[in-house]
Amino acid sequence: MARLPYLDADQLPPEHKELLKRPINLTRLLVNSPGMARAFHGLGGYIRNKSTLDPRLRELAILQVGWMEKSEYEFTHHVKIGKEFGVTDEDIQNLFLETDGKPSRLEPLAKAVLRGAREMVRDLAMSDETFAEIKKDLSNEHMTDLVLTIAFYCAVVRVLATMKMDNEPHYKEVLKQYPIPGVS
Repeated sequence: MARLPYLDADQLPPEHKELLKRPINLTRLLVNSPGMARAFHGLGGYIRNKSTLDPRLRELAILQVGWMEKSEYEFTHHVKIGKEFGVTDEDIQNLFLETDGKPSRLEPLAKAVLRGAREMVRDLAMSDETFAEIKKDLSNEHMTDLVLTIAFYCAVVRVLATMKMDNEPHYKEVLKQYPIPGVS
């Protein structure tokens, strides 16, 4: 059970109702602080809708963060979102292999992006080697977007865990196909 209430649009003043145009539990909880919810969605909206980073690579990086942190909410939401942006079931299976240090069929850039996300989760920063490998294929703008995307979702999973965010039932369905070890 979440540590703060989930609010509905009828509980908000008129000037904040638009914050719930996507009324998932994360948004419904964040609107307890409308200003912070607006700021949070500003960066999240840029990452999803305005960044020119390849959306499949972006979603693979986000999925890697969610998987490593055992964040049911983040992982299940981004399996669904990722599939809208070109992530396949094979990509997700390959992410599991990469996480376990096993060979996968992902292309070299995707492997490096996943490694970079794992390093940022595990070691705080991406290694010089991984950064240089990814940088061979990405512009300065895309590198900046990738690093900030990974860092943002490292923060998001901590918000989700601290607030004890409840996952919506239709997202929990993802766990039937992709159960997260150690998460019930």
